Amino acid sequence: MEAYIGEDDPACHAAPGPTARNAVMYGPPGHSYVYFIYGMYHCLNVVTERKGFPAAVLIRALEPVDSVEKMIGHSPRTPHYLLLSGPGRLCRSLGLTTAHSGLDLTGDRLFVEDHHETVSRVTRTPRVGIRKGADLLWRFVDTSSAVVSGPGRRGAKIPAQK
Repeated sequence: MEAYIGEDDPACHAAPGPTARNAVMYGPPGHSYVYFIYGMYHCLNVVTERKGFPAAVLIRALEPVDSVEKMIGHSPRTPHYLLLSGPGRLCRSLGLTTAHSGLDLTGDRLFVEDHHETVSRVTRTPRVGIRKGADLLWRFVDTSSAVVSGPGRRGAKIPAQK
């Protein structure tokens, strides 16, 4: 996951101030913020801060636990272990679009579920795919996971923490 925090973060969608696209980020925490990028990918974020302060974390990857057959139906050419690896694949495999933006993640349509899994090792790295604010170590990677997206995936070297 990657953190994007406030109007002072040059890589945050809230950097230019409130817009129709980023309005959800200014709302209450615990809601989804789904946007469309490069004319082809959707990206899922979770709004994290108090109402009025725009901040969210981009969900870059998840480990498939169940409903894998349904995910394969959305992404038939993607290998099982990559279904949720990368923000675009994740949204495609889960069937998420901008229609899912603004949902309360404690509801019954799109929700976060605690499986009480222990993360063995988290490393902080620079965020991926941005130019502004790239020096901030606001990407958090479970280095024991096989589904890490971006640098550090499948045995690639992860930059050291500062």
